[in-house]
Amino acid sequence: MNWAFLQGLLSGVNKYSTAFGRVWLSIVFVFRVMVFVVAAEKVWGDEQKDFKCNTAQPGCHNVCYDHFFPVSHVRLWALQLIFVTCPSLLVVMHVAYREDRERKHKLKYGENCRRLYQNTGKKRGGLWWTYVLTLLFKIGVDATFVYLLYHIYEGYDFPSLIKCEQKPCPNKVDCFIARPTEKRIFTIFMVVTSLACILLSIFEILYLVGKRCRECFTAVHHSCHINTNTMSSGSNLMESNTIKGKNTPETPAPSYSVAIS
Repeated sequence: MNWAFLQGLLSGVNKYSTAFGRVWLSIVFVFRVMVFVVAAEKVWGDEQKDFKCNTAQPGCHNVCYDHFFPVSHVRLWALQLIFVTCPSLLVVMHVAYREDRERKHKLKYGENCRRLYQNTGKKRGGLWWTYVLTLLFKIGVDATFVYLLYHIYEGYDFPSLIKCEQKPCPNKVDCFIARPTEKRIFTIFMVVTSLACILLSIFEILYLVGKRCRECFTAVHHSCHINTNTMSSGSNLMESNTIKGKNTPETPAPSYSVAIS
């Protein structure tokens, strides 16, 4: 797995993230990717080789291992990290699309033309929706894999002794997992960090929606304030014209005798 490419991808999207997004990236790098690369792969190692059963029946060992470990924890976490980080590529691609549009617009209308975007990386319009959808996708991926881990292994515990009676085992045999306590600790750690990332993504969505609602409310309030000032100015102008009309002396009508002469 090319972790250097993944790091470069997430570092590129970091400048378009909020404060919650930067904390999310830090947790993914330090507490998930680094722990996975440095420790988790070495803790699991060759799982099937370290899985021991007290029988020499051919095929019993393989059947029991496949029954209790249908999917490797390491491979499941690798898929989770890939699926949870790749949506960030959509944000980078959307910003690159905006920059390309801006470049073509300048080539067509000149450097002094009006810009299409004041800031291509600012989360407005379609980019805002792209960013929010990526957050929803990350929440869904992390929640799905946490549930799958619980459902497949019936919890996050690793018992020292496992009873197996799958065919072709002659009877109920005892099987033993290598380093069960160590694996239990790392499994709980990865689950807790996944839940922390889910909470951060939820907080980031609430922050973005709240900020957007506040901006809309401010814009509407500012527009109403301008309209009120305009109406107030118009009424003041009408009142001043009325006062001027009252202060202007009326020309008296000519008398009858002057009109006759």
